Amino acid sequence: MIVIECQQGSPEWHEARVGVITGSEFITARGIYKSGKDSGKPNAAAKSYAFKKAIERIGGKLLDDGFENWGMRRGHELEPAARAEHEIQLGEVVHRCGFVKTDCGRFGSSLDGMIGTTGGSEYKAFASPEKLRDILIEGDLSEVIDQVQGGIWVAELEWMDFCLYCPELASAGNTLWHRRIYRDDKYIAELVRDLKRFDLMVCDYMDAIRKSLQPAELPAA
Repeated sequence: MIVIECQQGSPEWHEARVGVITGSEFITARGIYKSGKDSGKPNAAAKSYAFKKAIERIGGKLLDDGFENWGMRRGHELEPAARAEHEIQLGEVVHRCGFVKTDCGRFGSSLDGMIGTTGGSEYKAFASPEKLRDILIEGDLSEVIDQVQGGIWVAELEWMDFCLYCPELASAGNTLWHRRIYRDDKYIAELVRDLKRFDLMVCDYMDAIRKSLQPAELPAA
């Protein structure tokens, strides 16, 4: 693996992500149509993400110039408090981590923390009632499991603590909910298979873009 020591959100962090299929989008990369005539084929979100990565790899810079929406900004702003609360619950230090990539450089993950040499942490500060209900009440981690197992794969870890931080719920007795998720090699094998297929789509788009931009041949006089 390749470790880039940098602050999340910094220019170095943004540069490290150029053209890289990142953990938070692994679920997008795996997106396929579930039914109908296009069943099994990449869905619209997957194709859009692949085209974005193709442009980044050709141009050598982020297509969105590091755009950050409200949810992403909330997560970055609350991450230090979430890490501190996590440390209190664990009774040990959670070390900050930058950006980690596979040796090929095509896949990466921004780990929110490293715990010892075999563990990591991922902090989310969801404010959506639907997401909070799914996780806190239903115990449904389907929206984040690709990112978590993907982070375990990229960083060569044995486990990761998924943490949901919600300061709005402090009066209920706690602000941080966390579950330890252990490495699932079978799940990771399927994830990696799908991500490699997605990477081929990125490469195909790169070839198609270059071909479409070739000067048109003028008709013979």
